[in-house]
Amino acid sequence: MIILGIDPGSRYCGYGILQVEKHKVVAAGCDVIKINPAKSLPERLIIVYTELKTVIEKYKPDIAVVETIFYGKNIKSAFTLGHVRGVILFLLAQNKIKIMEYSPREIKKSVVGNGNASKQQIQYMVQKILNLNLENKTEDAADALAIALCQFNKERFK
Repeated sequence: MIILGIDPGSRYCGYGILQVEKHKVVAAGCDVIKINPAKSLPERLIIVYTELKTVIEKYKPDIAVVETIFYGKNIKSAFTLGHVRGVILFLLAQNKIKIMEYSPREIKKSVVGNGNASKQQIQYMVQKILNLNLENKTEDAADALAIALCQFNKERFK
């Protein structure tokens, strides 16, 4: 089974891939889709769609896990993130990929054991669990792997 974790963003959209066989992770990787913030929102949405479509075609995930919206202080950012999530969910549905969604708190609790974990704690635990070096990866890429790990944990402990 291939699990695709997606950390939606309008500047950096992280994605992480887990290949699972017999309840064990046998391969893992992550990266980000970098989006120029100077581009218009429609142009950025096209970039997310196109780049993520390439990832889907390459890895052919069985399931995709998308982080839900976290509302901070900036309502405009929340709406922009909603547009990005809409494009991602549309693309996944279009490709008939099963979609799961988890809140940031659920993901942190599943991977770190603490729903209030910091980005650094998440990255540290993802590295330890998967035995990966994520020093040259962004927090968004590590977060995407954490999102995929959350689904892996849910499947494993059913």
